[in-house]
Amino acid sequence: MWSEETHIFSVSELTHTIKYLLEENIPTIWLEGEVSNFKAHSSGHFYFTLKDNSAQISAVIWRSRAAMLDFEIEDGMHVQALGNVRVFERSGRYNFDILRIQPAGLGKLQMEFERLKKQLEAEGLFSAEYKKPIPKYPLRVGVITSDTGAAIRDIINVISRRAPNVQIILRPVQVQGEGAAKDIAAAIAEFNDFGEVDVLIVGRGGGSLEDLWAFNEEVVARAIFNSRIPIISAVGHEIDFTIADFVADLRAPTPSAAAELAVPDFMELRRKVLRYAQQMRRAVLMKIENYRQRITALRRSYGLRRPEDLLHQYALRIDELSTQLSRNMLRNLTDRKQYLQQLNLRLQNLSPKKVLERGYSITYLDGKVLKEAVKARVNGMITTELYQGKIESQITKIEDHD
Repeated sequence: MWSEETHIFSVSELTHTIKYLLEENIPTIWLEGEVSNFKAHSSGHFYFTLKDNSAQISAVIWRSRAAMLDFEIEDGMHVQALGNVRVFERSGRYNFDILRIQPAGLGKLQMEFERLKKQLEAEGLFSAEYKKPIPKYPLRVGVITSDTGAAIRDIINVISRRAPNVQIILRPVQVQGEGAAKDIAAAIAEFNDFGEVDVLIVGRGGGSLEDLWAFNEEVVARAIFNSRIPIISAVGHEIDFTIADFVADLRAPTPSAAAELAVPDFMELRRKVLRYAQQMRRAVLMKIENYRQRITALRRSYGLRRPEDLLHQYALRIDELSTQLSRNMLRNLTDRKQYLQQLNLRLQNLSPKKVLERGYSITYLDGKVLKEAVKARVNGMITTELYQGKIESQITKIEDHD
């Protein structure tokens, strides 16, 4: 029953009281759960529900924080969120105001994997131009793995069977757990300082993402990239991919496959050498037989059987050519002589003597041919050349006929 002292609360008072009790007594906490009913509002805020097997709570990420997320939130994702319980008085509902959020468990590791992969790829650590060729015929193979796992046994078995002459040098390392990544990176650096191996195999057997995580560490990726020795990565099973696989010069699906890629098959090489030797022997024998047939053919040829007759034929040919040459030279000399006679006759016809022979004469004044009467002077001396003889005359009269 209600007494007169009983205080009657308004809805607002009660809600405000609840808000105070919840917000003041529940500190900032980490909350883990599964995302459901996720909605990215047009305002930029994210609304969703966090739930587990027994309960659920509404959650919100305001726009300013949502814009800073480096992964996408999806329904079904398992997350860990840091935030505060808030009561909205108008609706009388409470929710979880998230300050920070991250994938939980494997999701977190996967997010870190994608982040580092994107970063190293942008830096060029995966680029093909930096991949070093794997030597075809190594003498020493360095192995970086656990000395107690199945991986080293598989590698030793494969290399011993394929190339028993190849030396295997093992640097045992921790392949999982705290400190494993630094141990692997240190082993790579040690082999480079040692410098007496031709190729390195870096890896381990299969396992979960957490088990293989050492090969996703940045320190291992940079050690592989900086190695002067070519590196074959052999981490996990064929379906497993790590950052080390992307940086390495060659990725093998398993440790056994890495051993096969590192060394040639000695027996196969032996078969190839024997096959090549047989091919070379057949080629040499065929060459010798070919030359033998050519020599036999030459011995039976007309030139070798009748050398004297062949020389006589050449001598007759020389005589024919000599006679033809003499005939050609004589004909050429006769033609030249006739040509010179014709030229001489033409020169004679053009000679001034021929003109004088026809009754003409040439008059000279001071040794030069006189062509114009006005150039002479009275009482001057002139010389007249006839066909036969010359006449000296004194000028008594000059007449100019224009």
